Amino acid sequence: MAMGYFAIVTACATLTALDSSAQNYPTKPIRMLVGLTVGSASDVAARLTATILAENLGQPVIVENRVGAGGSVATEAVAKSPPDGHTLLMMAAGDTVQPALRPKLPYDLGNDFAPVSMVATGTTLLTVHPSVPARNVKDLIALARAKPGKLNFGSPGIGSSAHLMGELFNLMAKVKIVHVPYKGAAESSVANASGQIEMNFPSLASAAPLLDAGKLQAIAITGAKRSSLIPQMPTIDESGLSGYDRSSWYGVIAPAGLSKDIVARLNAVIRKGISTPEAKKSFNSQGIEPQTNTPEQFAGYIKLEIARNFELIKLTGAKAE
Repeated sequence: MAMGYFAIVTACATLTALDSSAQNYPTKPIRMLVGLTVGSASDVAARLTATILAENLGQPVIVENRVGAGGSVATEAVAKSPPDGHTLLMMAAGDTVQPALRPKLPYDLGNDFAPVSMVATGTTLLTVHPSVPARNVKDLIALARAKPGKLNFGSPGIGSSAHLMGELFNLMAKVKIVHVPYKGAAESSVANASGQIEMNFPSLASAAPLLDAGKLQAIAITGAKRSSLIPQMPTIDESGLSGYDRSSWYGVIAPAGLSKDIVARLNAVIRKGISTPEAKKSFNSQGIEPQTNTPEQFAGYIKLEIARNFELIKLTGAKAE
């Protein structure tokens, strides 16, 4: 009986300590790392989320861009950080490509992190330079088949979401459009606008100014459903490549071992903050749509995406630099 009482007291003390750690968190500024360049959709999502966290947690949230190796430089840095909630990563869909593309990564994406919440989905476009004589997917496919190996598409780097979008397009359309990697999303869009490459897969946020200026022509979106942000734009699926579906998304993860109480607190703050009309307006104005979930749901989704990308890398034969 005494042992049972002691166990109960110990358990209660532990729970109290955990609750206390979450209540006192954070004790210093939080860093949120981003694996892509300033101005990318990942960067935009990070800065909007950082503002929400800072307003609700009472500490500054500093966004740091650590670019390189398809985002894995930033991911590795977070994996090796103390699991105290003061270092976070704005994960992007492209991060789930890296385990299949780079088997010797210095981290395990499925086990070395504590997923917190998805924060947004992105609208990704298929754009062409205005000089390209194609204004829909069917015409683009016909052009690519007539000129095998002569058309180029850009991306922010090998293994990025845009890279896999192009490779899937090649695979499904049975065409050969050459991949040209750039240092970032902005550079890829500029190359498309200047005519260095014929097509690109930019986020709506990064492409909007070039579209408005008439320097790019959008012909479809990459997701399975039309976007509420640009409802008049058809999907690649409905435009001539049935079954095509590659979506962009962004979410917050932390190093594995982070207290479940702190994970829960971060999740609650993100979900509450992003659900406000003001936050939705801010996100939508940047070409992304707020979307959150539970830590468990996000963990399951990450594992599903990793599995899907292993299969896609196998089918396309894409290789790292």
